[in-house]
Amino acid sequence: MARDLPRSARVVIVGGGVIGCSVAYHLAKLGISDTVLLERRQLTCGTTWHAAGLVGQLRGSQRMTQLAKYTAELYQSLEAETGQATGFKQTGSISIATNEARFEELKRNASMAKIFDLQVDVITPEETKERYPLINIEDVLGAVHIPSDGKANPVDVTQALAKGARAAGAMIFEDTKVTAIKHDGERVTGVETEAGEIKADAVVMCGGMWTRDLAASIGVNVPLHACEHYYIVTEPFDGVTPGLPVLRDYDACAYYKEDTGKILLGAFEPHAKPWGMDGIPEDFSFDELPEDFDHFEPVLSQAIHRMPALETAGIQTFFCGPESFTPDVRYHLGETPELDNCFVAAGLNSIGLQSAGGIGKVLAEWIRDGQPPPDLWEVDVRRNMPFQSNRKYLQARVSESLGLLYAMHWPFHQAETGRGVRRSPIHDRLVARGACHGLAFGWERPNWFAPEGVEPVYEYSYGRQNWFGPSAEEHKAVREAVGLLDQCSFAKFRLQGRDAARVLGQVAANDVDVALGRVVYTQWLNESGCIEADLTVTRLAEDDFLIVTSGEFQVRDFHWLKRHIPDGAHAVLTDVTSGLSMLGLMGPRARDLLQRLSPDDLSNDAFPFATSREIELGFAMVRASRISYVGELGWELYIPSEFTTGVYDVLMEAGGEFGLRPVGMHAMNSLRIEKAYRHYGHDIADTDTPLEGGLGFAVKLDKAGGFIGRDALLRQKEAGLNKKLVQLQLTDPEPMLYHNEPIWRDGALAGYTRSAMYGHTLGGAIALGYIEHTGGVNADYVNSGSYEIEIAGVRYAATASLRPLYDPKSERIKA
Repeated sequence: MARDLPRSARVVIVGGGVIGCSVAYHLAKLGISDTVLLERRQLTCGTTWHAAGLVGQLRGSQRMTQLAKYTAELYQSLEAETGQATGFKQTGSISIATNEARFEELKRNASMAKIFDLQVDVITPEETKERYPLINIEDVLGAVHIPSDGKANPVDVTQALAKGARAAGAMIFEDTKVTAIKHDGERVTGVETEAGEIKADAVVMCGGMWTRDLAASIGVNVPLHACEHYYIVTEPFDGVTPGLPVLRDYDACAYYKEDTGKILLGAFEPHAKPWGMDGIPEDFSFDELPEDFDHFEPVLSQAIHRMPALETAGIQTFFCGPESFTPDVRYHLGETPELDNCFVAAGLNSIGLQSAGGIGKVLAEWIRDGQPPPDLWEVDVRRNMPFQSNRKYLQARVSESLGLLYAMHWPFHQAETGRGVRRSPIHDRLVARGACHGLAFGWERPNWFAPEGVEPVYEYSYGRQNWFGPSAEEHKAVREAVGLLDQCSFAKFRLQGRDAARVLGQVAANDVDVALGRVVYTQWLNESGCIEADLTVTRLAEDDFLIVTSGEFQVRDFHWLKRHIPDGAHAVLTDVTSGLSMLGLMGPRARDLLQRLSPDDLSNDAFPFATSREIELGFAMVRASRISYVGELGWELYIPSEFTTGVYDVLMEAGGEFGLRPVGMHAMNSLRIEKAYRHYGHDIADTDTPLEGGLGFAVKLDKAGGFIGRDALLRQKEAGLNKKLVQLQLTDPEPMLYHNEPIWRDGALAGYTRSAMYGHTLGGAIALGYIEHTGGVNADYVNSGSYEIEIAGVRYAATASLRPLYDPKSERIKA
């Protein structure tokens, strides 16, 4: 080696692909020049070297689009900064549609792009042909064109990032394998290499498909698995000009990129081939995988239809190489919950090059600041469940993940692989009643119930899907009689110990130091006053609290609270999700049914709203908490798992007299959105404060001892709000809203919908979204505007309200 390894560094990065080099570049640019990058072989030798080189920007959320836009902007300037060519060319991109559903999706995406300040133009088949003369448009209905998209050379980009990192003081070592990550059980302390140990304050794993096993060696969960990825490169032929845009034919699973007078044709086929089930060879470097032309041939056949010249064009290269994919097709980013100062940036799902700049920027800021930049929850490594690193599960799941990149992104689409992992005790009973289960964080959850004689399967569309009618009946049952919901997927924790109240008091914005048996709705905030979690806390005893949160954030919320238990505090946190089932009994006749089955007094005087206590039910002792996420009288029933089926059977047997019916998650969503109940990750997140989200009633600014984020909220309250969450309803009862639709106020773009569902009681599509205005947003501003919501390029009139459109005084839940 030309240089000796340093004995210590502030940050050590493991992996020298485009992601690792981007992290090193951005750390050095922030002044953290005491950064060391270690690559086992040579830079780019794993996956980066064979990346197709597409640089697209439009993503499914504002934050991911911002990061992709930043990446393209960085690549534009990187060559001038470093003197290293990147091959970046802003040729634009075109995505075509060959059926009405795909065209609807593309037009909805074009509307969504307005929110993200990204130009996306809907164009005709003829305009598509003008921009890309080589293609056959006889079956093309339309397309979208993004002028600022482009392409780049992945090896050159990586070398430019590495050169920029070195110039800013970072050190990069090739042929230096990390043999172990060192830690003391709580935080990383450095790395061991074949050339010696480096002590470090932070370690970043950017090892691509090697990351899962490296992370597992220190007890860290990073679920990803390699799949074979195919493309061909043709011989040069007429009509292939340097200015051709990147072309995506989603319905044919194909993309096309001009490559020095040739065409690179790549595939994202529906059923991919996982690779490396028995491990990755030690000497794997710049390697290709064995060809499987039969696997690629269906894509090529359709490509010849799209680009007839391919039929006679020679194939210069047939390539197959491995790329890592994740269970939910979102990459892994951030600090791990298992070890402090251990960071991950891996599992890029074939969008590594077009994501690298943004990833490097936000991860470097995360390391510098000691806390995550806002709005990264969808890629946060803390979203992962421990079971997801199971190799058998990953092998099954990623075979579908690759194809999902180009599949239709239907509303409520359900994965087909990796099913049946987590089931509630009453799963089989619900199946017998016609449940159509959906997949959520590994749980099989009943989304809707098919009527007798109807097969419980999804028929997807952007309109009213086949479950719309049955779910409406479930919705009606909760509003008018009583419904039973399987909520076992909700995460449940116990915080116990003499300091439990004090610890929770600092973390929660509401006052949780309440009487025994009280349920408190609260948020956990960060120092900026933005929301990190949205949940309920029930005081079971002086030193014992039950915390219930969304199953999606089981790991994240547990980790947040655990890290905020001070050293020496007498408070023990335990995840009891698996041992405690949860059923929701909701509706105006819930009390009548429950009182028929229990000797305990359930009257309003004896059992008021926000009360929790144990009751007798069937042969079980059940914790009944009078709280609701659907806007009706009801109880959440917490049942030891082994008693769940017995309690369920008793309820269903007696429930017929009261109009009881099983209710799915789709109905829960439509019920909660009518009542304007917030959903964390959509309506509220770590970009929003409780004051902006209309949750000031759940904040006790004057409680003794204060809480995390209090000072920031006081400053915001004094300064006034520039955005406010509102509930909106389309005046036309026919259109369907989903989320990320632009909101127009008096003809100007004012925000976008965060979540949406059809409100069967209110009779129209309902959404929650923020209205933003630099001059301030208050009730007068909201109420004085005229509103429209844009769907696939068409604007529909809407009404906006700061109060819930359904039961604004909450009289029904307190009846």
